[in-house]
Amino acid sequence: MDLGVISVRYARALLKCATGLKLEDQVYKEMQTLSKSFLEVPELRFTIDNPMLSKDKKLKIVATACGDNICELTKKFVELVLNEDREKTLQFMAASYITLYRKQKNIIRGSLTTAAPVSQETEDKMRRMVESKTHGTVEFNTEVDPNIIGGFILEYDTYRMDASVKTKLSNILTQLKK
Repeated sequence: MDLGVISVRYARALLKCATGLKLEDQVYKEMQTLSKSFLEVPELRFTIDNPMLSKDKKLKIVATACGDNICELTKKFVELVLNEDREKTLQFMAASYITLYRKQKNIIRGSLTTAAPVSQETEDKMRRMVESKTHGTVEFNTEVDPNIIGGFILEYDTYRMDASVKTKLSNILTQLKK
């Protein structure tokens, strides 16, 4: 069976159960932490996939990777995944849960890249602008990239506004070459 299909089914069931228990926000945070743990600690995947490691030890490791004081629902979910020998898809389940949760709550991911740090007021203003255009909540990520020289790059959903000095200079250079 396809990993994507399996992970989405498990994630959908977890979201439905979490929503019924009004724990979807907490499980969302725990799945974000778990997903981040998989990305930041590549050894975690190999450890969880190790058939020599007992299910109890795997449960403790995954619980730690989910963050401090995980809710009982997340713990039971991980136990189910381990009992069904589906630990190889756990990373994909966490990612699928995050995607489904964002879709259910109308959350859009956005990023603002600037050449220098911006004030919280500026960041909030950009967030409000995106939220007014998308009619949803925006999870905003702000980055500082001195390579863009000045200006900013705003991205959300499939939209990209590049008002960086680097891009403007590149455009001028292209026109001069013609």
